[in-house]
Amino acid sequence: MIVVRNIFRLKFGKAREATAAWKEGLAIAERAGIRRGTWRLLTDLVGPDFYTLVVEATYASVTEFEQSARRRWATPSGRSGILASRPYAKAATARS
Repeated sequence: MIVVRNIFRLKFGKAREATAAWKEGLAIAERAGIRRGTWRLLTDLVGPDFYTLVVEATYASVTEFEQSARRRWATPSGRSGILASRPYAKAATARS
């Protein structure tokens, strides 16, 4: 199993908007055939890393991850869903 975490440091006061944008993006991904239950959103609104949004996904293999990424980026709606939260983030990192 592979866990991929995309960590977004959000602009002050933009957690609600970023979370809503990601929820919509995940709904678009689900309509594109990415199975429900592989994604979750985590937020940290207090502490030293406040205004952090973590988008975590699990995959059975690297091949499944690559196929999923190809499907998401293959359509305009998939790309727009992924990029929708961009205006709310001031930094992003990915870990697997």
